[in-house]
Amino acid sequence: MAVSINRRKPKPSKKAETNEHCSCATFLFKILSRIPLGILLLILVYLWSSSTTIISGKIVHICVSSRKLNNLYCLSAGTQPKFEIPVPLINNSLTTPGSTSNIKDIDASPGSSSSVAEYVKAASTPEPITDRRKEIANALSSSTIGNIKEVANVFTKDSIPAVIDGTDKNRNEEIAIAKKAVKEQLQLHRSWMPNTNHASCDGRGVYVYDLPSKFNKDLIGQCGDMMPWTDFCKYFNNEALGEPIADLGKGWYHTHQYSLEPIFHSRILSHPCRVYNESEAKLFYVPYYGGLDILRWHFKNVSDDVKDSLAMDLMKWLEHRRPWVQNSGTDHVFVLGKISWDFRRKNYTSWGTRFLELEQMQNPIKLLIERQPWEVNDIAIPHPTFFHPHSDDDIVAWQQKIIGTARKNLVSFAGAARPDQPESIRSTLINQCTSTSSDKCQFLDCKSGGCDQPESVTKLFLESEFCLQPPGDSPTRKSVFDSLVSGCIPVLFDPFTAYYQYPWHLPEDHGKYSVFIDQEEVRQLKVNVVGRLSSISARERDDMRRYIVYELLPGLVYGDSSCRFEKFQDAFSITVNTLLERVSRMQ
Repeated sequence: MAVSINRRKPKPSKKAETNEHCSCATFLFKILSRIPLGILLLILVYLWSSSTTIISGKIVHICVSSRKLNNLYCLSAGTQPKFEIPVPLINNSLTTPGSTSNIKDIDASPGSSSSVAEYVKAASTPEPITDRRKEIANALSSSTIGNIKEVANVFTKDSIPAVIDGTDKNRNEEIAIAKKAVKEQLQLHRSWMPNTNHASCDGRGVYVYDLPSKFNKDLIGQCGDMMPWTDFCKYFNNEALGEPIADLGKGWYHTHQYSLEPIFHSRILSHPCRVYNESEAKLFYVPYYGGLDILRWHFKNVSDDVKDSLAMDLMKWLEHRRPWVQNSGTDHVFVLGKISWDFRRKNYTSWGTRFLELEQMQNPIKLLIERQPWEVNDIAIPHPTFFHPHSDDDIVAWQQKIIGTARKNLVSFAGAARPDQPESIRSTLINQCTSTSSDKCQFLDCKSGGCDQPESVTKLFLESEFCLQPPGDSPTRKSVFDSLVSGCIPVLFDPFTAYYQYPWHLPEDHGKYSVFIDQEEVRQLKVNVVGRLSSISARERDDMRRYIVYELLPGLVYGDSSCRFEKFQDAFSITVNTLLERVSRMQ
């Protein structure tokens, strides 16, 4: 139907003056009112069911919810941190005592704050971190927002005028304060570590709750139905280590990255400090497989209440246990084999559960493969790798193999591009790698299934001097630990990938085991990564590799359930000894 518009200038009147302000809205309403209701509903249904677009704006990141938004690669990685939309709070303070505007100085000296001593003195109750800093951390720790400019863009102008309306100096200062607080927490975590490698069990018993099977074993029993394209059952053989890999030798298994929960459970059942009387215990381990609980709902159309139901049942179960009530959970530990974000579901998304947002879960220690950097009781421990030694001899034999292997590639990258993430640097790294000679850089494309075989990935890392480790669906990568276990020096582009994550297993001096290149330099094409790595001398590479192999490697792997180590501490031993040291200091 044609719509005629009267172009004559109307007579001035108060009514016309009022209508001027709403003429556009009235016109739009008339147009929409003429569309049949049925057609309008069909349009809305179509948009809901077919949209696969993630709208990335300059202010906030907005995601269109739809059935087709389930990107299989992202879901198989088990995280959607890019869906984290910080919600600014207006009345929070923007300044703290001792703040600094020089972000480079803070990065150059981790944990150099004068207030670190106060954090250590406070043990498990450091000075509370403001909501304002939490907002910035959520932005900083997202792999999609990794630099000052992008962090500023995730907040609206009206909500924090002191930052957005101010100079770059103000913005840098706010981010520096945020990073400073993260490092203070890491200093606190490191202060819990014991002075000796083998902690005594005297007066420091570990009690393992005998939970109803629905909280752990029954979840493993659902392995065949967790993902539509993968049978998880094969990964839970050999006490969740997976099938042996004969080509790689003794102690190598096809271990899935989400197997940490049953692996840890198997080990702690035979820990020498385990006690069977609650009154003799100082540390209480709750063997709830929360990561597997989340995984089973990824591809099922169920309500949020269903996703949270098992966790809520666990809270009810614990509330009837004397040790839990006695200290409000402060001496309890949970091991969760996925990243922290998966347990912190927000109201605007259906992803994951609310387990770590529950009030009852604020006091216990949570061990995860990636921590939320603003939660002092979140501790990151290494991803499980494919190597699970049984004895000191197994570790020594692998160390000798690493040192004796010829490194024919300068650089390698095992991964895939992220075309749906415009801010990702992966495509740039792939282009830089593939545009040079094969002995300079080797690219293993995970998109085509090249990374499905542990033998292929391990062989590539064994033959490479440096392994590129850009962020993926979240800042951390299992591949970082795979490269370290193969003696390949990781090249990191985001400090949240490792530096702000693993205080008990990686040293504070990051230059001893890794190379850092700011991802913003890569994004702006200011650096050729292969060229920069070529400038590192053979002597420097050798020193870093020897530190990785002889100092770090034993503490990054999880031994099998019957392992016996005399000379070394593996990742499990370091973790439990530190937990025992912490609870002993709390008494």
